[in-house]
Amino acid sequence: MDKFQSGSIVIMLVFYGIYFGKMLGQKKKGIRTNQIAKGDKAEELLYIEFIMKIATIGVPVYELVSIFWGINQASENVRIAGLIIATAGVMVFALSVYTMRDSWRAGIPEHGRTKMVSEGIYSVSRNPAFCGFDLTYIGILLMFFNIPLLAFTCFAIFTLHLQIRQEEKYLEKVFGREYREYRRKVFRYVGRNFWADR
Repeated sequence: MDKFQSGSIVIMLVFYGIYFGKMLGQKKKGIRTNQIAKGDKAEELLYIEFIMKIATIGVPVYELVSIFWGINQASENVRIAGLIIATAGVMVFALSVYTMRDSWRAGIPEHGRTKMVSEGIYSVSRNPAFCGFDLTYIGILLMFFNIPLLAFTCFAIFTLHLQIRQEEKYLEKVFGREYREYRRKVFRYVGRNFWADR
């Protein structure tokens, strides 16, 4: 097993350890974290969440296939860049989950309004958890580049984007003016509109 195989396995273990560890921690507090494609939601939202669920299960499965079989068509430098990007993705994801505290949910909650979080990493990205997913996926893709993994990764990133669009509608409906003001100041993925602060 080479350094990229072992490094990517550690990255995946830490990433999904954070994801499922947070879910278990919230479950002990009586919080139902996993809301993906569950409940009495609008048909469009259920469909998008279901497709996202399939994509976000399919990607790590094919990532593991690529890692264990050592499938790769990338140069050493591209693979090193991938290792750095995936590591950054895990850090961004961990920071976003930590900052959300008990407001973090996977999927749009059907019941139970959470607190709107706009501080910390959320002051420079409205969706840092999704950015963490994207960076981790892209990083592993670069370490084990192959066409099927590229297709899986692009599909997953696209479905995450569709989910973000649904969440934006939900947040505007629930938080109204507070969310619209936040959206005016902070970009969807990365960056802040400093002119909006004037």
